[in-house]
Amino acid sequence: MSFDDDELMREFLLESSENLNQLDRDFVALEQNPRDEERLGAIFRCVHTIKGNAGFLALAKLEALTHLGESQLSRFRDGELVLDAQSTSALLAMADGVRAILASLEKNGTEGDHDLAAILEGLSRIGRTPASAFPRLPRAVSALPNSEPIIVHLAEPPPARIVAPPPTALEQVETDVKAASSIADSTIRVDVALLDRVMNLVGELVLARNQILQYGILAKDAGFVKASQRLNLLTTELQAGVMKTRMQPIGSVWNRFPRIVRDLANVCGKKVELELDGTETELDRSIIEAIKDPLTHAVRNAVDHGIESAEKRRAADKPPVGRILLRAYHEGGQVNIEISDDGGGLAADKIRARAVERGLITAERAAQMSEREIAHLIFLPGFSTAEKVTNVSGRGVGMDVVKTNIEKIGGTVDISSRLGEGTTLKIKIPLTLAIIPALIITSGSERFAIPQVNLLELVRLEGAERGIETVYGTKLYRLRGNLLPLLHLNTELRLSSRGVEQDVCNIVVLQADDRRFGLVVDQINDTEEIVVKPLGKELKALSAFAGATIMGDGRVALILDVLGIAHRANLVSPSREHTLSDKAQKQAAEQDARESLLLFRVGPSSRMAIPVSMVARLEEIAPERLERAAGREVVQYRGEILPLVFLSQEILGASRAENSDPLLVIVYSEQGRSIGFVVEQILDIVEETVTVRSHATRVGLLGSVVVQGRVTDLLDVRGAILRSDPSFFERKDAA
Repeated sequence: MSFDDDELMREFLLESSENLNQLDRDFVALEQNPRDEERLGAIFRCVHTIKGNAGFLALAKLEALTHLGESQLSRFRDGELVLDAQSTSALLAMADGVRAILASLEKNGTEGDHDLAAILEGLSRIGRTPASAFPRLPRAVSALPNSEPIIVHLAEPPPARIVAPPPTALEQVETDVKAASSIADSTIRVDVALLDRVMNLVGELVLARNQILQYGILAKDAGFVKASQRLNLLTTELQAGVMKTRMQPIGSVWNRFPRIVRDLANVCGKKVELELDGTETELDRSIIEAIKDPLTHAVRNAVDHGIESAEKRRAADKPPVGRILLRAYHEGGQVNIEISDDGGGLAADKIRARAVERGLITAERAAQMSEREIAHLIFLPGFSTAEKVTNVSGRGVGMDVVKTNIEKIGGTVDISSRLGEGTTLKIKIPLTLAIIPALIITSGSERFAIPQVNLLELVRLEGAERGIETVYGTKLYRLRGNLLPLLHLNTELRLSSRGVEQDVCNIVVLQADDRRFGLVVDQINDTEEIVVKPLGKELKALSAFAGATIMGDGRVALILDVLGIAHRANLVSPSREHTLSDKAQKQAAEQDARESLLLFRVGPSSRMAIPVSMVARLEEIAPERLERAAGREVVQYRGEILPLVFLSQEILGASRAENSDPLLVIVYSEQGRSIGFVVEQILDIVEETVTVRSHATRVGLLGSVVVQGRVTDLLDVRGAILRSDPSFFERKDAA
């Protein structure tokens, strides 16, 4: 069974179990008031639903049983019969038989070998109706153990004899029901409003936890510190659990698309097949709701504009049936969604001409734009290449809705296309909006939070902003050979900069849309999980802010909207004019193939490197904070115990020199656990195309590469951890 089949069966079992419980109550109530047409109708619909689902899932035995029950119920509904005690018992026995089959399906995936002859006979005797009035059970079902076959014919004379099963058959069915575990016993349905309230309360608990942890840093009471650490651990686990309850598979959104694609393809006179990949990818419910409309627009656009007619596809040597692929997967703390088609691709010349015609860009600018920039014009409000307005398209309200709505929830949209081969729309969105990790900064005596999803790195310059250049009034910083545009937060938000160190420049390197830029702030504080509070409707128009949060000291901090700030500064805007030359595009392509490495020194002279993507934080730890636990050196770190690995000892075998200088620690985290690598010096962050020149002969190293013209060893993070602390991964798995 595929994931979709398993999920469908699980939903069927859960829904059917709930319906059967209601069915028992309705039958008993109906026996007291046989003329209750509303209740009788509900019973009939319930049995009919189970029968229909059983037929869809090819459950022949269950379908035959419920069909017999449905046929009899229709006679009560039509007024032909009146329910009495004997009829109620027969119908309740049918419900027990359905339960037994459901229990077998859950236990071993089959309908089981339950002897249902007595139940079928009881149903057939309702209203003294001969068994011949009902359809025949499938042959594979009719052969029941401990009895002769029951053969029921449609519109034929009754069988010569019916051999009843042993008296214990019905009791055995009931025993099977009681013995089997049920999905319904382990699943409950909770109102969404209640889940939202619980989530809000957890958010308030996180805020209170943050306040207590802040006080705990200054507290000298060991008992209080221990209690605050325990509270931190429990709050984190509770938060993760509640977040899990809000997570839903993206398949709940995608289930509607096969019908949409089919209907739209018929309207457009096309043949299209839809393929879904990654339906089990989970997102927060609030994100699920936010992406329904954008994804619908994107899929409709792919059918209407992307896929060609069958005739055009044949002429282009393509299969007559077009193909659309929806793919979802987790990557880097985000969810990536791709909508791909194998259609005709985007006609750059047509898009360019239409944009000039509608006055969206000048003819001179259009001639200078690259194909990628031309493709992004389809996201402009009001833009459409359709020749006439139809029920499907032509009003220019499709792709701009996709981009706008995705950006509202902190996501990004990109598009790539090849003429004649197809188009791929790539969407990146956060997993959740409720509680997010953020960098806390101070600027103009005010604190702000920057979502970590937009954060690339931090740069601190000493000596009156050295290395900063000014070109046509724009400040730029040359970061590892690439020019980085700089924005001063104080200037953008019109804040004062009193009390700022004049010889220090703090740069937060951010990503907005497809652009990197540096945000100059007065002070970088710390990272922490924040609870996102939406802004009131009076403040919705402030594009620089995405929301607010309450800090540990009870004060409010605004959450910066990185994309909005970039828009305000004209770094990124729907109509901005890029000036990417062919050379710059080539450099950008080469940049994508390079990897960011953190360079550091171990021991007296050994140069080593680790991918920046594996570095959670860089810390300076005073030697007096070191403690020993389980025979190794550790330090209390962010409410947990951080084990330390001294690389000079573990990898080089060197003895450790005792001194009073702070320890430089590279923190590595994996699934809730962290470990610190102690090094002698942090050298630089570089971007290199990593090619291993020689393989390692020492545990803890992957091999050697040439970085900045010098031989550098690559740290084998997993190997170094296993060498120093083999139980690290075991504890993680156990957790």
